[in-house]
Amino acid sequence: MSKLTGTGSRASFEPLDWLLVVIVGVTWGSAYLWIAIGLEALAPGVIACLRVALGAAALFAFPAARRRIDARDWPYVTIVAIAGNGGPALLFALAEERLDSAVVGMLVAAAPVLTLVLAFSLGNRHVRTVHVAGIGLGFVGVVAMAAPELGGADASVLGIALTLTAVLGYALTGNVVVPLQQRYGSMAVVANAQALSAVVLFPLALSGLAESTFAVGPILAVFFLGVMGTGVARALSATLAGRAGPQRSGVPGYLAPVVAIILGVAIRDESVDLIQIAGLVLVLIGAFLIARPNPQFAKRRPTE
Repeated sequence: MSKLTGTGSRASFEPLDWLLVVIVGVTWGSAYLWIAIGLEALAPGVIACLRVALGAAALFAFPAARRRIDARDWPYVTIVAIAGNGGPALLFALAEERLDSAVVGMLVAAAPVLTLVLAFSLGNRHVRTVHVAGIGLGFVGVVAMAAPELGGADASVLGIALTLTAVLGYALTGNVVVPLQQRYGSMAVVANAQALSAVVLFPLALSGLAESTFAVGPILAVFFLGVMGTGVARALSATLAGRAGPQRSGVPGYLAPVVAIILGVAIRDESVDLIQIAGLVLVLIGAFLIARPNPQFAKRRPTE
């Protein structure tokens, strides 16, 4: 692979792109609730290893996931495995031992900002002013949504640092995965990366078994998290990155805090302040601006 980063091939979001945004955003937004439920019985290392192993198993059931990846591209697949799968899977579980799940979900919406910064620093200059404005507006909205929760939750500095480190990994992956997806397809890239991350996390899972107990609810939560949130949603996210480019592949991250708020109110009986409603509006406007057409993208069809 000649370059570390790639660009999407779509001049604007098509209906399929928006469908991918909604599916991935809603699935990711609910992931932090499933992690919180899993932590009721399972150690962070067990949750992390199980979710990536289940994600890989779900994807390898499809022939497209078993496509051979050239040896020269495995270093990049390893980056995706560590920075985009295994690392965040562990870091989020550790963070939610210290933070509310809604807070973690909100902080993850910083991913598009870091994705844009990394894309630009790695040589991708296909960024319009409207995209920068959208990301900036969305980030302000995320801060507005997160502020009341951060003030009321046990938001330790370590928990926030763990979450933002995981987000940085997502941002790096958003740039690296584009050329891989266009060469091999989403399922092959994500399935192999998750299988590799499961191997890396296996020792932590073994050591965490002594701290874990068997409970149906937490195990079912991790099962859904692994198959849908870590497997299917990651493959769909890679597809979106290949179609729309690394800058706009982070748009689903803006929906995650919206889902986190809704689940917090409906399931966990959390309250929502007016400033969070205002932040939600800013996030949606920002997502719309980020998805505006980029005429510099070549109109070639990626592998999907």
